[in-house]
Amino acid sequence: MEKAKFSFLTEKAREIRLGALEAVYSASSGHPGGSLSIADILSYLYFEEMNVDPADPKKADRDRFVLSKGHTAPALYATLAAKGYFDKALLKTLRQADSILQGHPDMKHIPGVDMSTGSLGLGISAACGMAISAKASGDAYRVYTILGDGESEEGQVWEAAMFAAHYKLDNLCAFIDWNGLQIDGKVTDVMNPTPLDEKFAAFGWNVIVIDAHDLDQIEAACKAARECKGKPTAVIAKSVKGRGVSFMENQAGWHGKAPNKEQYEQAVAELTASV
Repeated sequence: MEKAKFSFLTEKAREIRLGALEAVYSASSGHPGGSLSIADILSYLYFEEMNVDPADPKKADRDRFVLSKGHTAPALYATLAAKGYFDKALLKTLRQADSILQGHPDMKHIPGVDMSTGSLGLGISAACGMAISAKASGDAYRVYTILGDGESEEGQVWEAAMFAAHYKLDNLCAFIDWNGLQIDGKVTDVMNPTPLDEKFAAFGWNVIVIDAHDLDQIEAACKAARECKGKPTAVIAKSVKGRGVSFMENQAGWHGKAPNKEQYEQAVAELTASV
C-alpha cells in the first residue's frame, strides 16, 4: 500500500476509534471493546474499498455493508459520521430516546445503514439475501459484512454459510472479527468454534486469515475476495479487543462497559498521543 493512502486510512481508523469512544462515553452505555477491534477494517472498507456515496445513501449500485455484530454500532456510527453521512455531533446522542443513533443499527432512520441488526446471526443471513438479489438482478454491487467470533457460535451463521456456498455468492465477503473474547470471557472457553478457517473452508468458502490491524493485509484480502469466482470469501481477521487503549486491550470486561471520565480522558490521550 502506498504511504499516503496508508497514512490516510490509519488516521481514519483513529477517528473511528475516537468517535466510538465518544459515543459510548456520552451514553454511559455501549460496547467499546469490539468497536475498537474493527476500526481498521471499517476504515479500509468505507474509505477505499466500497462504492458508496454519503450524498446518495440509497443509490442502486452501491456496495452493501451489514454489521452482523450489531452491538458494535458505535464503530459503524463513527465511520458513517467520518464519511459524511451525518454530523459528527450526533455521536454524543448515542442511545438517547430522541436520537437516531440507537444501541443497534437502524436502517429506517440512520443514513448509510443498509440493515438493522442486533440479534446475532441475522446480519450475515441478510447479507446473503442482498448478495443473491444482486446475482438474480444482474447487478454488480458487492456485499460486505462483519461478524463477531462469539457470534460464530450461533447456528444461523452456519445455515447462512451453507446457503452462500450453495449459491456461489462470490459477491459476498464476510470478515470475522477474531479478538478471542466475548461478554462471558474467552470464546474458546464459552463455546469453542475453532478452527474457524477449516470450518468455513469445509462449508465451501474461500478462506483468508489476516491481521485485522494490518491495512496491507486487509487490502490484499479484499483484492483476493474480488478475484475469487464461484465462492463467497471469509476473512478471519485476528484482532485485539479494545485496540489502541491500553487498559481495554484483551480485556473481556470492556465488551459492554462505558468508561468513566478519567478512563475516557486517558483513552483519548492514548489514541491521540502520536498525532
